[in-house]
Amino acid sequence: MSSLTLLRDPKQRKLMFSAGLSWLFDAMDVGIISFIAAALAVEWKLDGEQIGLLAATNSIGMAVGAAVAGSMADRYGRRAVLLWTLLIFSAASGLSALATSFAFLCVLRFIAGFGLGGELPVASTLVSESVRPDDRGRAVVLLESFWAGGWILAALIAYFVIPAYGWRTAFVIGAFPALYALYLRRAIQDPPNFQRQRVKLPFKQRFASVWSDKYRKSTITLWILWFTVVFSYYGMFLWLPTVMVLKGFTLVKSFQYVLIMTLAQLPGYFTAAYFIERFGRKFVLVVYLLLTAVSTLWFSNADTDGMLIAAGISLSFFNLGAWGGMYAYTPELYPTAIRSTGVGFAASFGRIGGVIGPYLVGVLVAREVAIASIFTIFFVAIVIGALTVLFFARETKGFDPDKDAPVLVPAEGTVR
Repeated sequence: MSSLTLLRDPKQRKLMFSAGLSWLFDAMDVGIISFIAAALAVEWKLDGEQIGLLAATNSIGMAVGAAVAGSMADRYGRRAVLLWTLLIFSAASGLSALATSFAFLCVLRFIAGFGLGGELPVASTLVSESVRPDDRGRAVVLLESFWAGGWILAALIAYFVIPAYGWRTAFVIGAFPALYALYLRRAIQDPPNFQRQRVKLPFKQRFASVWSDKYRKSTITLWILWFTVVFSYYGMFLWLPTVMVLKGFTLVKSFQYVLIMTLAQLPGYFTAAYFIERFGRKFVLVVYLLLTAVSTLWFSNADTDGMLIAAGISLSFFNLGAWGGMYAYTPELYPTAIRSTGVGFAASFGRIGGVIGPYLVGVLVAREVAIASIFTIFFVAIVIGALTVLFFARETKGFDPDKDAPVLVPAEGTVR
């Protein structure tokens, strides 16, 4: 089945766009904070370490949210948790417009991050479980492509709204997704396999199963992959507008260049969606990650307008294609009973990298370390992630983890 045929199926199309729009709003919020950080650095006179702390606070919330929501989705359902996490991050984003101090803004960004971090693994699990095995990789990568749409929207808001109306207005716009949750209540349902599971495992047993002999190697591989990808992505992309300013461009000009780079994410996703069902998950992850690593060095050493844009386009293309492959790959390693827990904790561990990455950049920028030297750290991290997948990951193209899973029933004496 082609991507086009997948989207022609009314049920699949409705699911894709319903979950995809929530994903788009997530990306819009993450993107907006990167642009707002550049504006706040000017208005509030924040130093590099404070900007890094703001981004790190958001990622700490995402780490906690991914673990909590992932676990709750295996117990209470994907749909219910998706709706609540969407409402949480929307409310916190809107309230961020009222922030009068840096500390207050950090608290609100933690709460917004909790909702964001919880929603992403649950949405990818829901889509992965709701389509046929032959289509699920492509479907999840296409879901991830909505992330590019959210970043593009954030870049447009940054370019047209922030200079004219201020960063508080941008945060107010970030509250609009709360209204979308009302539509999602009717638009999506829990996947059939999840609905058929009458008995839900307690948390301790689910977590133990994720680390059992059968899944331990896959879990370790996933945690390393997620950490290296999230560490490098948030370390680089949340700093893009600020890095452009450090390279001598004006704030508005940096927003314009980042918008151009962000547009390159879409073909990155679409090519990954094609290759992932043709050549497999490992091919997409290894190739796109290695080319991301090369693009990282290219971008950090670019010293002309044309070179900077070309390197940024390449970085966006391959990095976000790799993200699509990672989100498609992760749910395929666990059976339905423990899937969301496994995905949530892998994402949560990755978010620790999202805490360290941007904060590390802030510390190094404050100490006047060269951008090229900073980005070399991300180059090494990405290569480690690619090699881990190459040598230790199993291929899951066409694989049904439920057929290969041991029978999981609640242990005696546990609360159901």
